Amino acid sequence: MLTLTQALHDQIVAHARQDHPDEACGVVAGPAGTGRPERFIPMLNAARSPTFYEFDSADLLKLYRDMDDRDEDPVIVYHSHTATEAYPSRTDITYANEPGAHYVLVSTADTDDAGEFQFRSYRIVDGEVTEEEVRVVPAY
Repeated sequence: MLTLTQALHDQIVAHARQDHPDEACGVVAGPAGTGRPERFIPMLNAARSPTFYEFDSADLLKLYRDMDDRDEDPVIVYHSHTATEAYPSRTDITYANEPGAHYVLVSTADTDDAGEFQFRSYRIVDGEVTEEEVRVVPAY
């Protein structure tokens, strides 16, 4: 189960809406070994595409060095889908290289008549996708 604060949830959703119609992407880091998401880090979608996202390699290197300096792990890796449901695509699964991370997808398309966005979380390990419950709390 992914537990995150309302503030982090709202920041991820706001980033997805802001970058629409392109996919948004980013990371939420947390203290190493805790699995607790704390620091919201929006990233630039270097692909600037409505159907694909990629982190700029220089930005990603800088991010990992910064997390290392702060003794943090990438707890959440998130991105948005602009025209499809919030489920990992084959490409998303292929590029999922953080087995300890929660992969959050936000859909800015109303694909299921459930409203203007979906917020879902997955574990992706060795190509296997498992959806998990998301619990939003006021604060830790």
